[in-house]
Amino acid sequence: MKVVIEADGGSRGNPGPAGYGAVVRDAESGELLAERFGGLGHVTNNVAEYQGLIAGLRAAAELGAESVEVRMDSKLVVEQMSGRWQVKHPSMQPLAAEARSLAAGFGHVGYTWIPRERNKDADRLANRAMDEQADAAKPAAATQPPASWSGAGGTPTRLHLLRHGQTELSVGRRYSGRGNPPLTEVGREQAAGAARRLAKLDDVAAVVCSPLGRARETAEAVAGALGLEAVVVDGLIETDFGAWEGLTFTEAAERDPELHRRWLGDTSVAPPGGESFDAVHQRVRRARNDLVARYGGQNLVVVSHVTPIKTLLRMALDVGPSLLFRLHLDLASLSVTEFYPDGHASVRLVNDTSHLAG
Repeated sequence: MKVVIEADGGSRGNPGPAGYGAVVRDAESGELLAERFGGLGHVTNNVAEYQGLIAGLRAAAELGAESVEVRMDSKLVVEQMSGRWQVKHPSMQPLAAEARSLAAGFGHVGYTWIPRERNKDADRLANRAMDEQADAAKPAAATQPPASWSGAGGTPTRLHLLRHGQTELSVGRRYSGRGNPPLTEVGREQAAGAARRLAKLDDVAAVVCSPLGRARETAEAVAGALGLEAVVVDGLIETDFGAWEGLTFTEAAERDPELHRRWLGDTSVAPPGGESFDAVHQRVRRARNDLVARYGGQNLVVVSHVTPIKTLLRMALDVGPSLLFRLHLDLASLSVTEFYPDGHASVRLVNDTSHLAG
């Protein structure tokens, strides 16, 4: 995958209160894949610009990019990273070294200078970081407790991840991907129980869901309890299990024994006519990035399926694909993740079904 990084940093005073911003886009479509920004305390413009570059390179690495084009309005950083200028200032030498180390992880990295007016998105994020940093320094108490143990900064976007309720396929423990079985009576009761619990949340900005009927029906129960309308997000759809749709684990293994074995150990392998877990990861990451960009710093209820929810938990934990096979999620279970604007994340709850008791 080829991406474009736009990065910037600024300091109000030089040196002074500073912040950085970076955006990562798909090089072909221009689709926004990631945003990063954060406050830096009291540093110079050049240090802030390097921090923006580093944040962008880290985000590109998380996305699995192979080729990177960096665009910045800092002539100094572009020339130094291109090797045409020496890095003489002691405060920038370790930053340049860190950026080079990150860049070495890609197949190709290029650096291009652009005028400031073409770097507006990264500049906007850097200024947002400085504004939030200034607000945090005011005497009034912050509404979000600091996560100093993790280094996370800014107000996170909190995702309340709700798996849909029961269907006939889930009763039979059958692969249920793009098929569209309705909720059973038990499933509707589970959705109602989840709705009663989530109705107690304050300041929910939106209820978003997969386009499949079982998720939409669950989401509509929750949205109704919150006085909202459910918003469909196509990227939250369940894995396409192809020819294995409706089969049990044993039936799929007997039908395609070698492929099924490989599928269990390699997330790049897809079921016949279906979708690999790697492909699911990429589209769910895009959906997550879009949600964070649209509802940054707010509470969302996300109603989806096993694999997309596990994928979001995997992103928050920053762990490998083995989590997909080791984590169990019950029907109508609730998990909670937080994604911070500086790239940090946390998991606050996993597979809670207390709202289904009784």
